Parts: sequence; structure tokens; C-alpha cells
Amino acid sequence: MLAGIFYVLVGIFHPLESLLTVTTTQWAIVHLLAIAISFFGVLGITGLYARQVQESGWLGLAGYLLLILWLVLLAPFTFAEVFILPRLATESPAFVASFLGMFNGHPGPMNLSAVKTMWDLDGFAYMIGGVLFGIATIRAGILARGGAALLALGAILSPVATLLPEEHKALVAVPVGLALLWLGYSLWSERREYALEPIPGLGDPQLGQTGAD
Repeated sequence: MLAGIFYVLVGIFHPLESLLTVTTTQWAIVHLLAIAISFFGVLGITGLYARQVQESGWLGLAGYLLLILWLVLLAPFTFAEVFILPRLATESPAFVASFLGMFNGHPGPMNLSAVKTMWDLDGFAYMIGGVLFGIATIRAGILARGGAALLALGAILSPVATLLPEEHKALVAVPVGLALLWLGYSLWSERREYALEPIPGLGDPQLGQTGAD
């Protein structure tokens, strides 16, 4: 649920990818939330998968592994955006511009092909993992199917970001964030209902009266 909430906030408030924004407070806050997404996302996705490990089958396993790969690869990128790029904005603007070029579609003067390949792999894991995990969750029929469908739909529509104006590209994260929130709430509410179920015998008024006597 936390990962979903943070992902929605990142999608709504993400600043433009430019040299002028990497030193702003908004940039730091948004990307700190992105780091938190990696941490809470790994825990949350693992919990979702563990609840339906038998029912989701190999499709669920494949989706789970790809989503974990997405979150693990996301962490170093967001770490660099918070703790490295702001420090290099004035000392090495060419590197910062080249790094941001992987996201904003404006390649910089430096060749970061290896880093770009890792970022492309991360995007592939995000899209395919979300689709597979969403479908597997729908088929398992345990957690909210609406949240699972939104996860699959949001993941498969992620390439639409390339067609949007730069200031709106991050909004494609919102559907997936809502899906994670929905699925997390589905799992939490199920566990809460289970915890509130009375233990046989403890709720029997006759038993309570006998004990009082």
C-alpha cells in the first residue's frame, strides 16, 4: 500500500528531467519517495505473491521475479538522482545532461550506453512483469481482480509515456500506483478479517457464564 501511494505521488509531482530541476527540493523529495518504492515494493510484491503462490502458478512466479528485478534495478537509478546528480549539476553538467537524456529523450554529449541498456532492461521488467503478475492474480481469484487488471493495463500502457508531453510523462505511473495500493489493501483487509474471526468456543456465552460461576 505504501509503495502504491508513493508511486502515485511520484507520478503526479515528478518535475521535468532537466539541469534546472535536479537541485530543487521537489526533485529530492520525489526521488526519495522513489527509493522508498523500491524498498516497500519488494516487501509488498513478495507478500502478494506469497498469498497466491499455489494458485498463480508459473505465470505468477515469472511476473513476481520480473517485478522484483524492476524494483532492484530502479533503486540505483533513484539513488543517483538524489545523491549524485545534484552534486554534479555544476561540476559536470555534461554527465548530468547525458544521464537525464535516458529519460527525457534528449541524448547528452556523453555515451552512457551501458547505463541506458540497464534502464531499458528495467523498463522491460516493469512492463512484462506487471502484465504477467496482473493476469496471474486475476486467474488466482484470491486478491482484488480489479486491482490486478489495473496493474496489467497500467504496465502495458507504459510506453504511451513517449507520446505524451514531457511534463505529463510521469503520469503513466499513476494507474500502476493505484493498482498496487488496491492489491495491498485487498491483502491487508483479508488478513484483518481473518484476525477478527472469533476463535471457536471463546465467543460462547454459556462458556463465559460457566467460567464466571
